[in-house]
Formats: sequence, C-alpha cells, structure tokens
Amino acid sequence: MTEKNVVVIGAGVAGLTTALLLSRIPGYRIVVAAKHMPGDYDIEYASPWAGANYMPVSLRGTDAAEWDRKTWKAFNELALNFPESGIHFQDCEIRNRSKDVGSATADWFSELLSSSPWFKDVVPSFRTLSKEELQPGIDSAINFTSVCINTALYLPWLVSRCLENKVIFKRAILGHISEASSLNIHPSGHVDLVINCTGLMASKLGGVEDQTVVAARGQIVIVRNEVEKMVNLSGTDDGDEEACYIMARAAGGGTVIGGSYQKGNWESQPDPNLAVRIMKRAVQACPELTGGKGIEALDVIRHGVGLRPVREGGTRIEKEKVGDLWVVHNYGAGGAGYQSSYGCAEAAVRLVRAALEIQTKL
Repeated sequence: MTEKNVVVIGAGVAGLTTALLLSRIPGYRIVVAAKHMPGDYDIEYASPWAGANYMPVSLRGTDAAEWDRKTWKAFNELALNFPESGIHFQDCEIRNRSKDVGSATADWFSELLSSSPWFKDVVPSFRTLSKEELQPGIDSAINFTSVCINTALYLPWLVSRCLENKVIFKRAILGHISEASSLNIHPSGHVDLVINCTGLMASKLGGVEDQTVVAARGQIVIVRNEVEKMVNLSGTDDGDEEACYIMARAAGGGTVIGGSYQKGNWESQPDPNLAVRIMKRAVQACPELTGGKGIEALDVIRHGVGLRPVREGGTRIEKEKVGDLWVVHNYGAGGAGYQSSYGCAEAAVRLVRAALEIQTKL
C-alpha cells in the first residue's frame, strides 16, 4: 500500500486524539499543523482550559452517546494503566434540584440528571442516593465512578504518543483549509487528505466558515484546596448561564471549580464578580473545601476562561471534497470534547480510510 499523506489541523484534544488513532494504522504519514500547541494558553484554544472529566450529557440513542460510550473504555484503560497520562478515577455525585427544571443548565444536563441515564451500565458503581444521603435543598442525586483529566499533563502525553508514532508537529496559521496542502506543511509536498479539528475556529476558517459554531464561555477558578469527590449541580440561584461543579485533577493539578455557560460570549478575561459567585457556590456545595471557613480559605492558583466550541446539531464528523481536496471534519463537541474524544476520533478515522479508498479507486 502506498503511504498516504495527511494533515490534521488543530492540536486540541480532538486533533491530537484523531492523529494518535490514525498513527496506529500503518500507511499514513501525518502532520499536525496548528496555531496553538499544548503548553499554550490562548482564548482561541479551548482544550487547556477544560476541567476536564467524564459526565455524559449526550442523549440516549444518539451518535454522541455512542462516542461517549467508546471514550469511557479508553479513559478507563488510561486511568488503570497509564498514570502518566494525568487521568485518575474520582467519585462523582450529580445533584438535582427540582426548582432548576426548565433552566438552561438543567436542559443542558437533562440526561445527566436522569434517575436512569443510558451510561448507568457503562460507568462503575452507579447508584441513586437515598433521601437520607441528600444535602438540604437537593431533591435527588446519582453517584458513580468517573475520571478527572489533568489537561496540563494529558495534552503533552497525547503529543508524546503521537511522536512515538512518527507524527510531525508544525506551527501554522491557515486562512483557508486548502492551505494545508499548498503551504508546504507536509514534508512530502503533497497532501492526500486534511482532517479539520479546528474547534471554535471552524467558524472562521476559509472553506469551512461554519456559522453554526458558537462560543460558550466557561469561567473557572483553580485552587490548592483538595476534595475527594467530584460534584455537579443541576443549576444555581445566580442565573441560567451559571453552573456549579467541582473536580480534583490528578498529580497535584489542583481542584477546578466552576463555572458558566455563556453562549455567544467571547470575553477572554475572568469576571471578578462571577469568580466570587463561583467560589461561594463551591464552598456551599462542598464545605470540606475550606473546612467550613468560607471562600476566604480558598487558596487560589489562578482564574481561567475557556470557550467551548458548541455547534448547533452537535459535533460535525463528516467527509467532503473542498475543491480537489478530501477533508474529514471533527469539530464542534462543545463541552464534551474530552469525554467524546476517542469515539469521535474513531469515527473520523473511519471516514479518512473511506475517503482515501475512494481516492485510490478514482
């Protein structure tokens, strides 16, 4: 088989995972080309800012649910056998308040808040909490074993695995998707296929310009205070665009508390008033964060803002011809970028192989 030359645009979790899975198959020479790489912190680059964890919000019977299901298998393996990836198991509690029904957060979390979600047979130790276990103001809750991902470790780990498989990394700023094959990005000088994993920038990349992709602004605070349990609430009393979640990253990565879900907001700087509300909500939900001493006892590492690449209609995983160039798209996962990453990458790799088989026949 003649080797095929592939360029992956984007070095977020979608691009890196897709490059890694493709690199495990013989016959491909792969270049990851991106403006931002792991180690960078920029508002255009969502992956470093993510929590990140496994709390499926995908609806039963959808492609997204299947992508999430497949991703759990990969994360479970990494947490068990590859601690250097920065992924560890964590007890997760999803708390539901009936007064949040109809709110933006509750709608976003509708499957997660179900008493019998589709993933109950996927994750370990799933159970419904008894009334005696519920905090005041909480009407129901579920508990299961999840994972939390230290993105500062995991993204470089993905790069290192790709490098082991001879994937090449190049800095590049592309105005049009066709430039992936015309700017001498690939050392061969010829590109057979481009994989578009540009996330939010798919809304601006020439040849794509997907206007259904919008930013959903998330603000977090990372603290040194430690908790044993991951907690998520169905809503807050501070408005539809605000959320409450707490998770502890592996290997000294700190505890992430959040957050917000502000669609259409591209503001890159943390809002100090929102930060105070985030911290107050977290301390109320998890008093053990500060031993009951209030937000003054939170030891802040940094504040952060990331923009989830939300696409109306969900993640786009499709193949198409842009001019004479085959393109496979994998972008628009919104807040599910990590927890659907392996399932989405597998689907994208299947389309790569199908497109190049068509090209060979032509």
